[in-house]
Amino acid sequence: MRPLAAAPRGAAMLVDFDGSISTIVDDPADARVVPAARAALAALNGRLELVGVVSGRPVEFLARAIDLPGLTLVGQYGLERLEAGRVVVDPRAEAFLPAVAAAAAEIEAALPGLLVERKAGVAATVHWRTAPDREREAIAVTEDVARRHGLTVHPTRMARELRPQVPVDKGTAVESLLTGLTAACFAGDDRGDLGAFDALDRLVDDAQLEYAAKVAVRSAEAPPELVARADVVVDGPPGLVAVLEALAEAIPD
Repeated sequence: MRPLAAAPRGAAMLVDFDGSISTIVDDPADARVVPAARAALAALNGRLELVGVVSGRPVEFLARAIDLPGLTLVGQYGLERLEAGRVVVDPRAEAFLPAVAAAAAEIEAALPGLLVERKAGVAATVHWRTAPDREREAIAVTEDVARRHGLTVHPTRMARELRPQVPVDKGTAVESLLTGLTAACFAGDDRGDLGAFDALDRLVDDAQLEYAAKVAVRSAEAPPELVARADVVVDGPPGLVAVLEALAEAIPD
């Protein structure tokens, strides 16, 4: 992390939300940012050129859950951004909104008892954390419904998300945020964060970044490929908090 601390005005620190700065819970609505993580992000905010959260969550949820003015927020894997206090949705997603709503309703009817999380109308996620024995059924139904409604399916931790067929992910979101910067770090815990790792590698290879660090937040559910590709591996949100705190302390006053 020293290159970020040595030139903070050209550096960015970007993190995932669920499993990285918040603990995983059965009901996504109950997720809360770890207080120490919020404090660490607040310490970095304004000291680095860019501090942000890039998440699969809706931006409105992130804004409420973190409640940290000045933090850059990107939600729905890049389909939403917070700009001047207003949620901006990628216009390419709008044509898919009726399909997302219809698919969510169809999955609820087909999978009674499982949570179908509606994400600001832009996406829907089917969760089986409270019923792990129904994983195969949930995946089969979700993939069938998505195919018939022209949506894409993205795997997450004990869930599947249906999203518009728009070519965005955490990688494209991260890449768009880092224009003009020289060093960056991204921390995440799930398969969707591999896109952000890809973006950092690509930017370094193309000499658009001088330095990049990839942090994997390890858990029992973390994909092995994420851990294998990381420059730094930490244990859970407390481990990431320690990294964020150390970075803040290393930045010269």
